[in-house]
Amino acid sequence: MEQTPATISDPTRTGTPGDIFTAALTRLDEAAKLVGVDDEILTRLRRPKRVVQATIPLRLDDGTLCCLPAYRVQHDDSRGPCKGGIRFHPAVDLAEVQALAFWMTFKCAVVGIPFGGGKGGVVVDPKRLSGAELERLSRGYARAMADVIGPTRDVPAPDVYTNAMIMGWMMDEYSECHRGREPAVITGKPIALGGSLGREDATGRGAYYCIKELENQRGWTPSTIRVAIQGFGNAGQHVARLLQADGYRIVAVSDSRGGVARLEGLDVPALIEKKLGGRSLATGYSSKSVCDCPHCGSSSCSCGGARDERLISNAELLELDVDLLIPAALEEQLTEENADRIRARTVVEVANGPTTPMADLILEKRGVQVVPDILANAGGVTVSYFEWAQNRAGLQWSEPEVHARLRETMTRAFGSVMDMSKRKRVPLRAAAYACGLTAISEAISASGTQSYFSPTRSRRET
Repeated sequence: MEQTPATISDPTRTGTPGDIFTAALTRLDEAAKLVGVDDEILTRLRRPKRVVQATIPLRLDDGTLCCLPAYRVQHDDSRGPCKGGIRFHPAVDLAEVQALAFWMTFKCAVVGIPFGGGKGGVVVDPKRLSGAELERLSRGYARAMADVIGPTRDVPAPDVYTNAMIMGWMMDEYSECHRGREPAVITGKPIALGGSLGREDATGRGAYYCIKELENQRGWTPSTIRVAIQGFGNAGQHVARLLQADGYRIVAVSDSRGGVARLEGLDVPALIEKKLGGRSLATGYSSKSVCDCPHCGSSSCSCGGARDERLISNAELLELDVDLLIPAALEEQLTEENADRIRARTVVEVANGPTTPMADLILEKRGVQVVPDILANAGGVTVSYFEWAQNRAGLQWSEPEVHARLRETMTRAFGSVMDMSKRKRVPLRAAAYACGLTAISEAISASGTQSYFSPTRSRRET
């Protein structure tokens, strides 16, 4: 495989416009206005506890050496070990990873699992790597971070363009570094290596359970609800599959190359089969797109031979006239530029950070309800916690048990956020951050803050 370093990584990238981490911190300020917490708690949460930057030397199959920037950010561990995925993507940068770690801190707090927030990434296009190169990169990352991750310190998981096999390689490499088998160091592993049943569809399933709560509250008839899903990776595929099985009409989906729409509804199982059919055995990445063959007339295609299926762009999908919009791709998709054109009345965020703060204000004024990412996509980290707990105890739960525990967790968290929203008369995002900040504040305050250590505090108060 002939390739130069520039084809798999662009280390000259300077960051996302406006600094996504700075934008993420506005959520903290909003939550602080709703719940009373000590100022020093906010001071702690505005900066990550630890930032690790590394360079991973990767020897390509043709003998070329690439040096790839890599990151691991541990935002806060007040409630337990840090937890968060590792993404392989050419657009990774430090600001993005810090924002993702910040969101993970709040996500874990919202659903009540004993983890803090972490995140990692490598600046690379993994689709351009061979299977052997991908393994060398994965093991290189595990070696680079072996001193800062661990079952009681920081527990990584899959994220964008990483998968179970990659997690298995990293677990194995970490175990080699520490001279002992450590399955609990990482989650999202293959079942045979200590992975949890039910982890594969956990993110999509968690979002599905949130949508079912909305359905109960609003009295939705699923067959009348038109759904558009931006992003047809693991999470997007599973939420589409589960919703269609319940009768929802999936009218549009998209991936990194574009999208496809059909007013009468798409054949989701056929779309999934198309995507998975293009997956490389060596790397697990798909070369196929949902928009590969519209209007083909073949009964085996996703359109079922229908001639009214049409190609659309990712931007067009966001602005379709649908009832439910599910961003399940990357950050900052709903922005100040397009928020006025979003016609969906409900947005359920399966991606991390798909809506900017300015877009939030516009959507709120227009009466669009947004179920925020730190609630809607928390199914993945919840089942990752289940996997970690099973590894630590030497157990394996059945898939129905995992599903039942996930539904209980998501339903309870959804109810808490909705109650906060009604009590404070604020949107669900502000309510979710308020719930999360309350839980984090309780953990930090349990060790004492200024109000406890102040010299003016009387002996009688102690």
